[in-house]
Amino acid sequence: MVRRCAPAIGSRSRWMALGLMVAVLAAAPSRAMAQQAAAPAKQTFNAGAGMVLNFVKSDKTADFEEVMNKVKEALQKSDKPERKQQAASWKLYKSPDPGGPNQVIYVYVVDPAVKDADYTITNILNEVFPNDVQALFVKYRDALANRNIVNLAPLVDMGK
Repeated sequence: MVRRCAPAIGSRSRWMALGLMVAVLAAAPSRAMAQQAAAPAKQTFNAGAGMVLNFVKSDKTADFEEVMNKVKEALQKSDKPERKQQAASWKLYKSPDPGGPNQVIYVYVVDPAVKDADYTITNILNEVFPNDVQALFVKYRDALANRNIVNLAPLVDMGK
């Protein structure tokens, strides 16, 4: 005896509905991640100090320095008092040592950090240069090969 396995009536529509549900559920995290990427999170250094190691593509150093000079200008022109405090304790360094193949290391050090202040580059630029922030962000993003953010808690003061 030969048995035929025929699909039950309506099973095709059930499979299509299941497939549609899976697609919708799979897209939900992607949408959430895209929204997070569109609105940068607030970057703070609440441990007391902070440091960011920026590995910049060697052919993009001028772009990176241009953006960081605009950040400096934005901090100085801001009406917010915490921006003046941030500017007073934020220094940018360029290492003479290579950061890897075709990379230059830029380090910014924030010491002391302003508690709860936002150090996000794009947020600072947007406050003073809202018409230029998108173009500046593209230059900044395209200049970076890698970036490491480090919160620093004071441990030992060698001078005391």
